[in-house]
Amino acid sequence: MTVSIKTPQEIEALRVAGRLAAQLLEMIGAHVRPGITTDELNDICERHTTEVLGARSAPLGYHGFPKSICTSVNHVVCHGIPNDKPLKRGDIVNIDVTVIKDDYHGDTSAMFYVGEPSIQARRLCETAYQALWVGIRQVRPGTRLGDLGHAIQTYAEARNYSIVREYCGHGIGRQFHEEPQVLHYGIPGTGLTLEPGMVFTIEPMLNAGKRHVKLLADGWTVVTKDHSLSAQWEHMVLVTDDGVEVLTLRDGETPP
Repeated sequence: MTVSIKTPQEIEALRVAGRLAAQLLEMIGAHVRPGITTDELNDICERHTTEVLGARSAPLGYHGFPKSICTSVNHVVCHGIPNDKPLKRGDIVNIDVTVIKDDYHGDTSAMFYVGEPSIQARRLCETAYQALWVGIRQVRPGTRLGDLGHAIQTYAEARNYSIVREYCGHGIGRQFHEEPQVLHYGIPGTGLTLEPGMVFTIEPMLNAGKRHVKLLADGWTVVTKDHSLSAQWEHMVLVTDDGVEVLTLRDGETPP
């Protein structure tokens, strides 16, 4: 496994791409409401990416993916394809965006409520967000990836949620997906040792039911096998000399 250590110039390019991805999520949140379709959200994001941000969408055409963003509603775990079905009051939706600016990628996702969610759905989304930050706070030189994954897993399972194991975070830079794979479960003291200059995503997927998932016939959409709700948040992080820098922090976002 070869994990690239980013140069100062590459880190600055990733900061720019990360800020643009964060701005895209900030923008689209105001459009999430009952009655809008995920296709419409996709089109708004595509126009904003090209016309306002001066960037391009990484998912569009990636291994044949047909849209510019991923929209995962309710029991969809990840990689949901935008469609013409209107969102309903009480739905929860993960919007996952990745932009390319000057050949570098910015990748982030967030959960959004469509109207007022149920108490159970809100608790799941809030716990998934907390789990993301539990992982982020592990990032510093010398930490092992097994430590990071174990911290997320322990936090989630203590609250009776399960961690999806088939999908994980990843290194990122000029390539959309690079080494290392960043698992959201693990054994302390195992795995890659983090070094300054590494850049990767942390994106835990928590299910309200069991952890098992299945891939639908479209080859992209992943759902919970037991049809339970799923929630995910994602940030892109840089290992610094003494800790971590979150490259996709949104304006006004206050870590819990």
